Amino acid sequence: MRLYLDTSTPTCVLKLDDHTYTWEAGHSLAEHLLAFIHDHLQSLGYDWSDLTSITFFSGPGSFTGLRIGAAVVNALADQLHIPLYDHTGQPRPIIIPNYGRPARISTPKK
Repeated sequence: MRLYLDTSTPTCVLKLDDHTYTWEAGHSLAEHLLAFIHDHLQSLGYDWSDLTSITFFSGPGSFTGLRIGAAVVNALADQLHIPLYDHTGQPRPIIIPNYGRPARISTPKK
């Protein structure tokens, strides 16, 4: 079972082989993303151990959405010992999000 995940916008997109699911995650992405994935795996009769690869849309997009999604797919690929790919199909040891612009870092006040 191949998993594809896109968390770059408020609408999360999950693909499990030929099945596509969307979810208006809003501000609940971090809290409910794993359950969203697991519930759809189970609805198809699968579990985490049935995943064979993960592809992640690494950006550009929402800073927080990409960070949360990357953390989840990096952890899953590592713990399940399965290959991880970015959206261009390149294998990656870990996903580094592409935010589409440099980070806005405030200058220290002191």
